[in-house]
Amino acid sequence: MDLVHERRGDGPPLVLLHGIGHRWQGWKPVLDLLAAEREVIAVDLPGFGASPTLPPGLPYTVESALGVLADFLDRLGLHRPHIAGNSLGGLFALRAAQRGLVSSATALSPAGFYRLPGYLYAAGMLSLHRFAARTPESVRSALARSPQGRKAMFGVIYGHPERLDPAELMLDTRALVGAPGFRDTLRAGRAEQAHRFPTAFPADVPVTIAWGTRDRLLVHPQGRRARLLLPGARFVPLPDCGHVPMGDNPELVAKVLLEGSSSPVLAAA
Repeated sequence: MDLVHERRGDGPPLVLLHGIGHRWQGWKPVLDLLAAEREVIAVDLPGFGASPTLPPGLPYTVESALGVLADFLDRLGLHRPHIAGNSLGGLFALRAAQRGLVSSATALSPAGFYRLPGYLYAAGMLSLHRFAARTPESVRSALARSPQGRKAMFGVIYGHPERLDPAELMLDTRALVGAPGFRDTLRAGRAEQAHRFPTAFPADVPVTIAWGTRDRLLVHPQGRRARLLLPGARFVPLPDCGHVPMGDNPELVAKVLLEGSSSPVLAAA
């Protein structure tokens, strides 16, 4: 299936995957910084942004998403690209690394390291955030125009929503409400708990995990759990950043992504 995407820049290919309910435009704050040194492909995952839903009968699971993504990248002529993802996209990036589908993986606050209480908390907060996004657009627009309003609306998602473009945030709320893959993906996340996370990566695939110190959605203990479960990964703190850190500190996030994807592109298996 075709996935809507943005492709720019020149250099080793770096695929960017967003989180649940988001869209490729979430990477806008870092795209040009990355495109100066990489060929960047920012993708709308199936059922999110402007991409179509998964075909009928195909469940919203990691296996399904990786299969669709692998086929899509193959049709773009991208064999074992570097990959980076945030939240759900970070989980997909790590799974792709474990399968030897990529040359490196960088995950920003990846999903999958929660236990049941952590999953229930995150799922509840995401559902509440989506419910709030259904308020009249005039109300949301008025809130988004002020820094304090943006903090109230998006403080669980971003460390500093007051720094973000109000127009982009309004488009984000529309994408969240209109995402047909949201509910099924959220339900499928219950199966992706930390004690089920495989720990082995191919020796030639470097893995970086970065976590915002102000992440209020996938909270700090999950980062510690990731460190215990994946001792071979490189861990990087993102000071003063929230769950979606790209707009909180674009220069730092771009630096982490460039460092994480600095190894050679590997030959196709």
